[in-house]
Amino acid sequence: MRIVLLALACCGVLSLTAFAASPDFEKKVEHGYADSNGVKIHYASIGKGPLILMIHGFPDFWYTWRDQMEALSPNYQVVAIDQRGYNLSDKPQGVENYDLRLLVGDVAAVLKHLGREKAIIVGHDWGGLVAWTFAMTMPEKTDKLIICNLPHPRGLNHELATNPKQQANALYARNFQKPDAAQHVTAEQLTFWVKDPEVKKKYVEALKRSDMEAMLNYYKRNYPREPYTEDTSPVIHVKMPVLMIHGLGDTALLPGALNNTWDYLDSDFTLVTIPGAGHFVQQDASDLVTRTMKMWLNR
Repeated sequence: MRIVLLALACCGVLSLTAFAASPDFEKKVEHGYADSNGVKIHYASIGKGPLILMIHGFPDFWYTWRDQMEALSPNYQVVAIDQRGYNLSDKPQGVENYDLRLLVGDVAAVLKHLGREKAIIVGHDWGGLVAWTFAMTMPEKTDKLIICNLPHPRGLNHELATNPKQQANALYARNFQKPDAAQHVTAEQLTFWVKDPEVKKKYVEALKRSDMEAMLNYYKRNYPREPYTEDTSPVIHVKMPVLMIHGLGDTALLPGALNNTWDYLDSDFTLVTIPGAGHFVQQDASDLVTRTMKMWLNR
């Protein structure tokens, strides 16, 4: 296995706008729906070529990938989904309907709907966990894997079990697991991280179309609960090349969880850490993330 470790300073680089989505980006995007065992999954598509399928996290929607989508579209068909519970996708009731296996099934349903055998899978945050799991359980459908700010689940589990700072910084997740958590959060509160006023409006609208209870069911069903313990189940190795991009300013997912990721992989591994970028690295360091993806895919 070849491992490449890179730490990229952001000073000056993040101001580049060469790969920012154009004003008419949304006019170029085509929308559709895939059926995942009765659950309608919305997706946005641009470009033609090999398929790149992008999966957002919390609290987000397909539009988070806009810069990367347009930049990659000259050479790829780039499809970004709304995960179930979000924006234009269906919002089934009940925490059991947000089990990780079903979230992975939604990705497979989109591939099937598009008539594709495999794709380059890209995920951020909860989308990152879905992407990791998809790659582990459906390697035949995964060409390459790109992960933004979501450590390998083994790494995160280890940090929750052993690192008091990561335990303390996971308080938000424990709060989201409380039965009445959805009553205490609003779309406006959850868009605190969106800097552009016009983009923030789109986010508030999308999150108001979403189901707050459904969004928090991701945490209630899939996030580890106290007391945190090490995962001792057999390791399922990731077989395809992996690119990880991690904003080091992420306070929810600390970089210690990146350690030993290579122990869970069987192929090339490239890790890019970005000082100055936070959890939403695909937007905080949009141009750098896009350039890194293009370089890695073209190598």
